[in-house]
This record gives sequence, C-alpha cells and structure tokens, in this order.
Amino acid sequence: MERDGRRTVVVPPEIGRLLQHVLDVMARGGTVTIGTVPEVLTTSTAAGILGISRPTLMKMIKEGSIPSHMVGTHHRLTAEDVRAALRARRAHERAAFEELMKLEGDED
Repeated sequence: MERDGRRTVVVPPEIGRLLQHVLDVMARGGTVTIGTVPEVLTTSTAAGILGISRPTLMKMIKEGSIPSHMVGTHHRLTAEDVRAALRARRAHERAAFEELMKLEGDED
C-alpha cells in the first residue's frame, strides 16, 4: 500500500516483536548478531546453542532426551530438535523459577 509516496508494509506480530527486541538491545548499547543455522548440527554446535557441555549433550542423547542420528561414527541433530529442546529447557527453568518465587512468598 502506498500513501504520500511511502510504501506501507504489514508485518506479522512475531516479526514486530523480534524487531522491537532488536531495537531494545541496541538502545541499551548491546550487539545483535544475525546468522543462519544449518538444518543438521554437530554435537558441539548443538551443545553451544543449548548452553550445555558436549558431554552433557551426549548424555542426553544416550538417555533419549533429545533425538539424534548417526552420520558415520558421529551423532548429528536437527536444528528443529535442538530448538525444541531449548524451548523445553527454558520452559522448565521458568516453571522452577515461578515455583521458587511461590515458596519465597509463603515465608512472609
């Protein structure tokens, strides 16, 4: 749509939230880096994304907590499985934090 020689583009809400987050970080003097993630990840890359050590990731793979497949003698993970594990981990951390806050509120 054009108005007064300017083009207006409607963006989905999730893109708007992402842009707002980028602007907030930059306004505080932070740095934003945009990159791509391949669809198949090494265990080292996946561990880095998850913020855990590679041995911890290998334990999770062995326990079946996160799916992987073998390429030769090496484990590989899909980016979607790693993103899902990261979302689940964050949800678990939020729930634990909320429970802690409830417990602290009970002491007053």
